[in-house]
Amino acid sequence: MGVSVVTGANRGIGLELARQLNARGAIVVAVCRKSSPELDALGVRVECEIDVTEPAALSKLAERLAHDDIDLFLVQNAGLLVGDSLEDVDLDAVRAQFELNAIAPLFLTRALASRLHPGSKVALITSRMGSISDNTSGRYYGYRMSKAALNAAGVSLAHDLKPRGVAVVILHPGAVRTEMTGGQGMIETDESVRGLVQRIDELELETTGRFLHQNGEILPW
Repeated sequence: MGVSVVTGANRGIGLELARQLNARGAIVVAVCRKSSPELDALGVRVECEIDVTEPAALSKLAERLAHDDIDLFLVQNAGLLVGDSLEDVDLDAVRAQFELNAIAPLFLTRALASRLHPGSKVALITSRMGSISDNTSGRYYGYRMSKAALNAAGVSLAHDLKPRGVAVVILHPGAVRTEMTGGQGMIETDESVRGLVQRIDELELETTGRFLHQNGEILPW
C-alpha cells in the first residue's frame, strides 16, 4: 500500500483508521489540530496544527505533502455534532458544523487534488443523518444539513475526479461509541473501521459516488 491521509486522526474513528491502515502496511499521514498520546504511540507520520477549516492551514498541509502521491485520501473524520431542536437551534453552531463537516472536506480535497493519481480513492466520512428520506425524527438541524451538504459535494467530486481515474465513496460509519457521541452507540470503533476499510477496498471507478453504510448497505439520499 502507498500513502494514506487521515484527518481528525488524534481520536475516535480517525485514530482507529490510522491504526488499522498502519497495521496493514500503509504509510499513514495523520492530520489533526493537536496530537494525542494514542496517536503518537502508533509511530505514524503526524501532521499536527492543521485546522482544516482554515485556508492557510490547507495550503500548509499541501506544501508538506508536495512530494507524496496519495493512494488513499480519507477526508472528514474531523467532525462536529451539536444537538438542537427548532426552539434552541443556534446560528453560530450551524455555521460551525457546516464549516467543518461540509466545507472543509471539499477544500481539502481541492488542496490535495494534485497529489491524487489514477487509482487513488477519496473517502468522505458522513452520516446517514444527512439522508433526507431517512429522516424520521427531525431535530439536529445543523448536523443533518451539513452532512447532506457533504453528501452533495461527494457526488460532485465523484463526477469531477472520475476522468482522472480517482474514485469517491461517501460512508456512514454506523452508530459508533466515540467521544463525539458521548460514548453512545451500537458498535465499537474497531468494528466500524473494519467495515469502512472494506468498503474502500471494494471501491472502483464503476461504483464511484455511492452513499454506503459501513456494513455495505446502500443508503438512501
